Amino acid sequence: MKVRQNLYIDRAIADALEALASGPGGNKSRLVNDALAAWLARRGTKEVDDLLKGRLDRMSRELATIRRDGEVMRESLSLFVRYQLTVTAPLPEGDKVALAIGRDRFEAFVGQVGRQLASGHPTLGAPVDQAVRS
Repeated sequence: MKVRQNLYIDRAIADALEALASGPGGNKSRLVNDALAAWLARRGTKEVDDLLKGRLDRMSRELATIRRDGEVMRESLSLFVRYQLTVTAPLPEGDKVALAIGRDRFEAFVGQVGRQLASGHPTLGAPVDQAVRS
């Protein structure tokens, strides 16, 4: 159902509306109706955009922090591995005791990593007495 409205608009807008409606298939009511509907739809999406903008900005900052922390951890690990491989002498092939100790230490390390991940408590900053002892 259509409702009749009497509206007052500026002369410049009235002239522009008249020019648009003078073309083929031009209809002032349809032009004003479509323009108002589009404006109302954009207004609603702008409110949603304003609500989401803050949340998206915060998520972007958090992702940047996570990315930076990952880069720090990756670089720290690579430097440690390089240092460890540089200063540690290889074990002799026949030293089964040393190989068994190394295997046990590795299993203890993997177990500790699993426990730390399951507990949700980060190792970085944890007291020294919680560290894996070999």
